[in-house]
Amino acid sequence: MKHIFLNLKRFDIPREFGGVNGIAPVKTWGSHIVEHTQEQLKIYDKEEVEFVMYFPEAHLIPAVSALCANSPVKVGCQGVYREDTAAGGNFGAFTTNRTANSVKAIGCAGAIIGHCEERRDKAGILAEAGVCDTAAVNRILNKEILAAVKAGLSVLYCIGETSEEQPRWQEVLREQLEAGLEGVDKSRVTIAYEPVWAIGPGKVPPDKEYITRIGAFVKEVTGGMDVVYGGGLKTDNARMLASVPVMDGGLIALTRFAGDIGYYPDEYLEIIRTYMGK
Repeated sequence: MKHIFLNLKRFDIPREFGGVNGIAPVKTWGSHIVEHTQEQLKIYDKEEVEFVMYFPEAHLIPAVSALCANSPVKVGCQGVYREDTAAGGNFGAFTTNRTANSVKAIGCAGAIIGHCEERRDKAGILAEAGVCDTAAVNRILNKEILAAVKAGLSVLYCIGETSEEQPRWQEVLREQLEAGLEGVDKSRVTIAYEPVWAIGPGKVPPDKEYITRIGAFVKEVTGGMDVVYGGGLKTDNARMLASVPVMDGGLIALTRFAGDIGYYPDEYLEIIRTYMGK
């Protein structure tokens, strides 16, 4: 099966506040995105490809509420807390933290965990506390994955190496995979490879050969888990990525990279048509 993931980051913020949302009012932004894509996605067989959209927390309820009967869209959240509620245990004393049970109750089907932006944030907090153990981030993410899976969510687990780590990419990715997936039901998890060293303006993205090498390595280490390209699936690289046998899909963020940058439903659908070939 192929997987097309959409990480909407903070694209809900209007332009006047420094954001990139120009497609809908904030209160209807989440529902707008679902309503303007789900019918068109019905042409694809659910056994052939899945579509998961990860929304910022405030937009989860509107997005879930906009799902039609038999919608091909699954709504997900952007990370979960490493602890959760339990019958006879903690009733929900997790102020500021979004638990997996809470988003499952809302109607979410999945969570994206370990995105490079989340990894950078956690590493920065640990550094402030004087913790230099790089594996600590992977152990924290492992607890998040375990919590998500226990709540019944599927997980997109992101891994990737920075420019400083690239010379030892095998060691870095292996540690992220082994520590992050320890004790996890792998059937509930898809891996996203983010070439952190290549993300950003003016940087050269990895070519087909490099992506193939990474995909093969991830499958070898994980025993054949599905892996998608997390460095940005877009119209320009969709055909190339679709031709890489060891890659099982991609993660879309921005759909427009120049002018009025941001996410646009029609362009999202065009990326999918290009990748799927129809």
